[in-house]
Amino acid sequence: MLTKRFGIEIELTGITRDKASKVVKKVMGGEITRQYDGYDTRKITAPDGRVWKIVSDSSLRAEKRGGTASDIYKVEVVSPILTANDFDSIQTLARELRGAGGFTNSTCGIHIHLDGADHTVRSIKNFIQIIASKNDLFYKALQIEPARMRYCKKMDEELVRKIKTRKPQTMQAIKDIWYNERNAGQHRHYHESRYHLLNLHSFFTNGTVELRGFNSTLHAGKIKAYILLALALNHQALTQTKASSKKSQDENEKFAMRVYLNRIGFIGAEYKNYRDHLIKHLDGSSAWRYGYDDPRYKKNKKKKEEK
Repeated sequence: MLTKRFGIEIELTGITRDKASKVVKKVMGGEITRQYDGYDTRKITAPDGRVWKIVSDSSLRAEKRGGTASDIYKVEVVSPILTANDFDSIQTLARELRGAGGFTNSTCGIHIHLDGADHTVRSIKNFIQIIASKNDLFYKALQIEPARMRYCKKMDEELVRKIKTRKPQTMQAIKDIWYNERNAGQHRHYHESRYHLLNLHSFFTNGTVELRGFNSTLHAGKIKAYILLALALNHQALTQTKASSKKSQDENEKFAMRVYLNRIGFIGAEYKNYRDHLIKHLDGSSAWRYGYDDPRYKKNKKKKEEK
């Protein structure tokens, strides 16, 4: 799951776009250039030739320590194409942005773009079914802020139904279902269909599958957990023969999520911290399927104590 390329967008406030661009330069190296466009873009061209961008985002609520702030405190960091080799740099950048005074609020999100080059009709259908089946669990695990719900809606049940009943065999057929047969305005960057946890509008227009269901944070460990989850979901969609949209009955959410994460690649001690970030807000016990209050757990515990 770590072999695929990706990109990340991190929204924040607390510092100005000028200051954020200087932080990126400090971590990545290179030179800063400014474009006087609609996004007030700063480009940081790193020594390896890759370009990072600092742009404005109108959906953010600008703040600074001690109160409200002007629009220059609306900051979005847009990465170039990245690989697993860049994990350390991304985490360092998050820490440096926080150290410089950056922070996030309920309007800020993280968007992760996954390379769509290897996706097929089968894998895109799989991705739709996987997200549909885990909708509720993901939304609770990721604690998606109510202020951001309009920008990252749950999977459209009508879309899932049409994929299931029509069984599209071409990418154009999936595209027709995604755009509800109209295909109206599909080339617009801000087409309304993009505002879902799984955004295929970006796939049909730019060749990347976007996952938008992450509250922004400058916690380095959480950011890596989110990237790993995105890469693991992408790998599952690409490699699984078939996926179901059926929602599981998870009487123990933490256990269900832990088992699922293990199944898609979060295996072993090296992934423990990242698993913990992703199950923290769920109910139940991650170690015991039926929960600590279940008689079966108490009976098992008693047997162990007697031994």
